[in-house]
Amino acid sequence: MTTKHWAWPVIVGTAAITLVGCGTSEAPAEDSASGSALTITDARGKKVTLDGPAKRVVGTEWNVVESLVTLGVDPVGVADVKGYTAYDTAAPLTGDVKDIGTRGEPSVDTVAALEPDLIVATDDLPASAVTQLSKVAPLIVVRAADAGRQIEQMTDNVNLIAKATGTEDRARTEIAAFREKIAQGRKELAAAGLDGEKVAFADGWQEGSQVSVRPYVKGSLITDINTELGLVSPWTMKGDKGYGLAATDVEGLTKIGDAQFVYIANTADNGDPFAEGLKDNAVWKSLPFVKKDNVHRLPDGIWMFGGTASMSQYVDALVDALAP
Repeated sequence: MTTKHWAWPVIVGTAAITLVGCGTSEAPAEDSASGSALTITDARGKKVTLDGPAKRVVGTEWNVVESLVTLGVDPVGVADVKGYTAYDTAAPLTGDVKDIGTRGEPSVDTVAALEPDLIVATDDLPASAVTQLSKVAPLIVVRAADAGRQIEQMTDNVNLIAKATGTEDRARTEIAAFREKIAQGRKELAAAGLDGEKVAFADGWQEGSQVSVRPYVKGSLITDINTELGLVSPWTMKGDKGYGLAATDVEGLTKIGDAQFVYIANTADNGDPFAEGLKDNAVWKSLPFVKKDNVHRLPDGIWMFGGTASMSQYVDALVDALAP
């Protein structure tokens, strides 16, 4: 995966739209407990037994790391600490956290040396890595994304991690706060006359003079959040069945029409492909939302594939951008 793609979720196959997962869209089964022991049924339908609520936890993907931190569990090991710090600022890491390698290929030896009680992975992690890590410590898998039910999948993941770490009360509080954030954001947008406003969200990257655009279309977590906020997506293309992501170029932006264009970029990932890469592009300058100055870059560090903390952060940033 090139440096222009490394901040995206770790996926199998092509970076833009092909995703392979081993999870299901069904909510995890209820856990059972015997004494202090816990049996967790993860997204694979696999029952994983823990001696008790996990305290020393390793996370192989940023969304599960965010959920751990949000739930008050400081992970002992995290994949790509530098990347997490740059791209997910909603739940900062504290204390001494060991970098276990890349999200797609964590170091088994490094994880083993940490002597974790639990490893939390997503179904984007290659099966071979899951097998190897499962020999080190109990491992649960959460489904990374589901374009049919993104918000529900996100909260399912938080609840599953909470069960494994004994933080169910904290999970209920965090999920309730997230839902209240959505409700408040919707009220603020409606008060600004933006109920039903068309909002197209995207990110992208630049290679030479070519800018590639990744629309977050129907089925993406961001579009699901926007829908809950009373906004409408003008994207008409179809996304993948995992993340609800599509692919286009600057010409594809002509199909958006008169809408608000909102995007995310990061200074850690070669700058801004829209403001910098397209500033002299005739097609870009002709777009209605460019002419009307309805282009909004959100602050760096909002992880578009995160949990309740990132999505609450996103709601605040979007409301600030659209209704300052």
